[in-house]
Amino acid sequence: MLLDHDKLGWPLKLGLGLIAVLVCGFLLAPIVFIALLSFGSSPWLIFPPPGWTLQWYREMWADPGWLQATWHSTKVALIVMVLAVSLGFLTALALVRGRFPGRAWLRGFFLTPMVLPVVVLAVALYAMCLKMGLTGTLTGFVIGHLVIALPFAIITLCNALEGYDFALEEAALICGATPWQVKWRVTLPALRLSLFAAAVFAFLVSWDEVVVSIFMATPGMETLPVRIWSTLRQDLSPVIAAVSTVLIGFTLLLMLIAAAFRKGPQHGQ
Repeated sequence: MLLDHDKLGWPLKLGLGLIAVLVCGFLLAPIVFIALLSFGSSPWLIFPPPGWTLQWYREMWADPGWLQATWHSTKVALIVMVLAVSLGFLTALALVRGRFPGRAWLRGFFLTPMVLPVVVLAVALYAMCLKMGLTGTLTGFVIGHLVIALPFAIITLCNALEGYDFALEEAALICGATPWQVKWRVTLPALRLSLFAAAVFAFLVSWDEVVVSIFMATPGMETLPVRIWSTLRQDLSPVIAAVSTVLIGFTLLLMLIAAAFRKGPQHGQ
């Protein structure tokens, strides 16, 4: 039996709004909590803070270890983003447009890293990279993160291609375009929002990855999540809260850029 929302009136709307506010508060509370701790004057993570200061942000930017870890994370994430989108697009084309046996099974296989326990995958990747001498190297980090990030790009681009009108490509071919020109000037522009979404997903998955990175890390090559983890094991300095707040702000900025990028073409139409 369906509920008549008009008859239930404002009590239902008020109740649903209250539930939404409570859920949002539950999700945002840890983020607000860690952000407030990053401005606390205490040398320990104490809440509520006895005072307010920017000291921990100054220490973060003055510490070459944090800056180096940030650079490593950014470099790995950018490389993984480019590879995941490139390989994911080609894979999605094969899975959506291909007509070969086992295509559905292969699509499920590509999504295995999303359901496999991360620690199991990390141990396997560590054993492989150790055998090849890639632990603690940029190549090893890229391989490990790419295995985890690639399924997100494949899912996003497969969904986009399934809703894509391939008659546009046929029309371009009829008008004299070459297959390469069709892909470059018709297919890619039509899928630009999905490509951008896949790039954001791949970047954030790599940027946030900690389990695989712990296995791959060495004193000379560690990403930002690994440094946060290792620092937490040694002490509870508010510098960690400052770093976490910066990460939250960076992630929020990426989401705002993604939202603006998505809204722009629609507004233009």
